[in-house]
Order: sequence, then C-alpha cells, then structure tokens
Amino acid sequence: MAVDILLGLQWGDEGKGKIVDFIAPKYDVVARFQGGPNAGHTLEFDGIKHVLHQIPSGIFHDNISNIIGNGVVLDPLIFKKEIEGLSKFNINFSKNLFISKKAQIIIPTHRLLDVAMEKAKGDSKIGSTLKGIGPTYQDKVARQGLRVGDILNPNFKERYNQLVANHKSILSFLNFSFDSDLEAIKDFGKYNFDFLEVEKDFFKAVEFLKTFNLVDSEYMINDAINNKKSILAEGAQGSLLDIDFGSYPFVTSSNTMTAGACTGLGIAPKNIGKVFGIFKAYCTRVGSGPFPSELNDIDGETLRKKGNEFGSTTGRARRCGWIDLPALKYAIMLNGVSNLLMMKADVLNEFEEIKVCTHYKLSNGELTDKLPYDVVEEHIEPIFKTIKGWNCSLSGISDASNLPLALKDYITYLEQELRVPITLVSVGPDRVETILREELAIV
Repeated sequence: MAVDILLGLQWGDEGKGKIVDFIAPKYDVVARFQGGPNAGHTLEFDGIKHVLHQIPSGIFHDNISNIIGNGVVLDPLIFKKEIEGLSKFNINFSKNLFISKKAQIIIPTHRLLDVAMEKAKGDSKIGSTLKGIGPTYQDKVARQGLRVGDILNPNFKERYNQLVANHKSILSFLNFSFDSDLEAIKDFGKYNFDFLEVEKDFFKAVEFLKTFNLVDSEYMINDAINNKKSILAEGAQGSLLDIDFGSYPFVTSSNTMTAGACTGLGIAPKNIGKVFGIFKAYCTRVGSGPFPSELNDIDGETLRKKGNEFGSTTGRARRCGWIDLPALKYAIMLNGVSNLLMMKADVLNEFEEIKVCTHYKLSNGELTDKLPYDVVEEHIEPIFKTIKGWNCSLSGISDASNLPLALKDYITYLEQELRVPITLVSVGPDRVETILREELAIV
C-alpha cells in the first residue's frame, strides 16, 4: 500500500489538522514527518476545539496508529503538557502512539537560543515562535543534537550537560542575559522563568516520555507498507515555508514538502501515493516575510475577523490577503499534488466580489506567474482578477450540488488555472462542515 501525503500549500495555517481528522478513518496509520511544537493543528468536533502541536491528528481514533517520525523535533515539556490535556478523552496512548527514537529533542537552552538569535536580528527578525525549533535543527545538522533514543542511555545527563555548555557559550557570545532577556520569552506557559526550575521540569518530562512507545519508526512504517496497511503522512507548516524552496530566510527549519516525508519517515519515493494539497480560499501568513497579495485594508481586516485568523500556537494576528495563484502553482509543482482541498470558503461569504492574484509585475516591468528567485528583495506588484462572490451563507450545505453558483464558478476557475481537481471544500470549522466533491480514494 502506498503512503498518501497531506500538506499545506501556502504559509501554513491552511487547516491540516481538520482534514487529517476528517480523512483519518480511511487510514491505519497517521504519521507526522517534520516540524515540532511550532505546529498548531486545530480539530473541532462535538462542539469541542482541540489544538495539537506534536501529536499526530489521528489520535482521536482508537484504531489508528499515530507515529511521531524521525523528522520531527520533540519538546518533552510540551509533549507532557499536551498528553495531560488529552487525558480526559480516555485515549489509549500505549496502543496508538509511537515515537521515533531518531526524533531530535528540544532542550530548554534551545528556546533561549531562539530568543537570543531573534533578538540579535533586530528589525530583520523572522518571526520565530520561540519554541527552539531552529536551534534544534541546527544541532541536528551540526551532529551534536540529542535524540529521543538517547534518553534511554545511562550517559544522557552527561551528554545533556555538554550540549547545555555549548549553548551557554553561544548565548554568551550573543550577549544574552539570563536575568533580563529571559523576560523576552512569552510562551513558557505555566513554567517558571527560572532556568533551573524549567530544567527540573524538563527532566521530569523526560522520565514521562520514557513511559511511551519509543520505536525504530522507519522499520515500523515500512512493515506497515509491506503489510498493505493504509498510511497518511501529515505535514506541518506550509510549502512556502520550506527551508529550501520557501521565502528564504523567512522560512521554517525543515522540509515541509512531499520530499520531506521520505526523509522524515524513512520511506522510499516509490511508495508515495496520493498527495493532498490543502489551501485556503484566500491567503494568510504569520510573522515576517514577503506576502505579495497581502491586504492592509478593510478587506484584509474582514478576512481576519471572519476567519478568526489568529495563530493557534502563538496567538498572533495573521496577515491576510487574496489567494495567490503563482505561489500555489509553485507549491503544486514541487509537491506533485494530485488532489486539492480548499479550506475556509465560508470566510468569503460576505464579499460581493473577491479577487485572485494571477500574476506578479516585477521591478523591471516583467509580468510573470512564477515566483522570482529572491521573493524577499524583489519588488512585486500583484495583478488581480476580480470574480463575483456568492455573498450568502453556506451554513447547512452538505452536498456539493447545493453550493451557490458563484462558488461553483470560483472552484471551476481555480481548477482550470491550477490544473488539479479540487476534491474537497470546507465550509466551516467543524468536522461535519466538510463537502466532498468526489471520494478521496486511497491508492
């Protein structure tokens, strides 16, 4: 059985959590392949909203094995808090949650490095979530990181102390003060800002982590492939934040595209099946970086308000704009998308007219539908096409044939431009507010 992949095609926050939860019953295995607690996958059902950061979005289904893959960076502190938050749902974690021994561990000083590096950038900061993601991936590439499997080693504390010593040297070089600059961290949650207290909690969380299924996940997932089990690989962030192909340097620290599933889970390219690409009916971005179709007007504010566009991980207001076809075409090309899933169509309900960015006008006057090499420095003027809006509620619609004609026309237009079928349309945050235009067949 092939491995299907579900990932975002924009700058993240496309609605991956909802869709994984919606299609999860079709699969035996759901596996996260990159990213870390900077992800915020929101699921809503039975009137309850859930936000998952590190745990795969199939966790609410008792018959599904959920794997945190080797490409993920795991924070034991946040993992413990997340598990405790899910305890009231009587989830059998010993049965359906598995963690790769090769996943890298985020330690407290990774978060301090994140703060120090962001502070050092000044006005050029990238808008990090300050979760320690980047520094952890840096240590991975530098071959000095700690992995989940290392916590089972008797010399783990010694190796931890060596890594902390390395981090303190870097922090000293960056003129980071443990006294004053610690106040810059706004997302330690309930944890005390005192480093020694945070460190104490960290080791408690490590002991907690030891009670879970720590596995050689590459063998586990390939055994599942060989046994004809259906597998869904779940991505985090979005394609335009990919470390290689995103809006560099305003990107995340991992490969967020289809290729990242191969290295982040240990699967061969020949085993890739369907690629489900998720996008919003408009576009958003959190943090710094280029956003050609951004709206700094009443329309942008309406999108933010109607779409509740505030980061599920950071709480930051998202920048909003019209849909960007050149960027979408780019992401579709690189990911080999087979099916498009359109989210938040309902957010556009009140617009009499909506716009689509069809091309970019560059500083030399060239008109293009391709992303330029330096999307950060290049002056880009978005060229928009105006389309009639449906200007009505989508509430209660459960069949594609009952969608307003203007929305059907919008979908048809996008399919013609993007040359990939839009298989699913989301018309609200709840699991039931999802319309299939055709069955999501598993390869």
